[in-house]
Amino acid sequence: MRSFRIGSLFGIPIKLDLTFLLVLPLFAYLIGAQIETVAGILNDGLAAGIDVGTITAGSMPWLLGLAAAIGLFVGVVLHELGHSLTARRYGFPIESITLWLFGGIAAFSEMPEDWRQELNIAVAGPIVSVLVGVGSYALFVVTPESLNGPRFVLGYLAVLNVALAFFNMLPAFPMDGGRVLRALLARSQPYAQATQQAASVGKLFAVLMGLFGLFSGNIILIGVAFFVYIAASSEAQQVTMKAAFQDVIVGDIMTPASELHTVEPETTVAELIRRMFTERHTGYPVVDTDAFEGERLIGLVTLTDAREIEPVERDAYTVEDVMTTELQTITPDSDAMTAIDRMREHDIGRLLVVDDDDLVGLISRTDVMTAFDIVQQSGAIAPSSRPRTAD
Repeated sequence: MRSFRIGSLFGIPIKLDLTFLLVLPLFAYLIGAQIETVAGILNDGLAAGIDVGTITAGSMPWLLGLAAAIGLFVGVVLHELGHSLTARRYGFPIESITLWLFGGIAAFSEMPEDWRQELNIAVAGPIVSVLVGVGSYALFVVTPESLNGPRFVLGYLAVLNVALAFFNMLPAFPMDGGRVLRALLARSQPYAQATQQAASVGKLFAVLMGLFGLFSGNIILIGVAFFVYIAASSEAQQVTMKAAFQDVIVGDIMTPASELHTVEPETTVAELIRRMFTERHTGYPVVDTDAFEGERLIGLVTLTDAREIEPVERDAYTVEDVMTTELQTITPDSDAMTAIDRMREHDIGRLLVVDDDDLVGLISRTDVMTAFDIVQQSGAIAPSSRPRTAD
């Protein structure tokens, strides 16, 4: 997501995603367009005594819609703060809270695997939403009946925050209720297995939400269902991969230097592309051979780099002209998951493996997925020859 920081609360950065700037006016419009219906519900359910004629006159529906939409997203920030502050109490750093198209996301640098901790973190958000709803209702009660606009906004926020708390408690992983389900499942089985089961339930709920949204014409609910389905699948895969690679280091799954295809800096781009075609590789370490120092790693060149040169000019350009010199490297004794996270963080397909500044191998996404398939099918991977310390 493309986001920018607007401030911080309790030392946690608060960010706005660009999609939020689209959804805020949409919510304001939807609330304003339904203001008469909502006011009727508040009058019937909370005995609000709101004068519908006053709040539907002129531009009042859109002003009140905007105020209610802003109040709603303030409640979302407080909801995510509930999760974040509880997680921080257990020692998990929080990178940021971001408001985006479907609400808010608290970015955890690490997810708890202790079921009690996850349970407490998961329920903290809905509890805060209920408290925000109760607080809004208390303000609604003490607001004079002559102030129709503020009473509408406060009554709306009271009802909606409580409703959102209950909606979030649906067992649709990775929503709060789904995380509660995973925490309860993890009491009696491995964390990865509990995640798979919770994700399956979450995807089922996502399908049901999507169908309901489709038949009711609710585009927002369809979007939420799509997000839940994709997020459930993604987190389940990540947790499964983390469990599979628990005892695996980079040295176990990398392609060793002796098997690497390398290129020299003076190789032409045309020759590089010919080699890529015949050798079926899309990335090569670039090494410079010196009579005294031997082979020295100086860069990395990929198909993307080569494509920047027009075909008619590729004989005139060399690898040195297009290669990347700002290298992302990792050591062979690093955890495999560290390599995966680093490739994901930098959106790259491979990492050079170095030991004391010497190139000892390369690890790519292909290496990772091949190893993952082997671990899943056989339950083990060939152990590294490097000594390890016991945990």
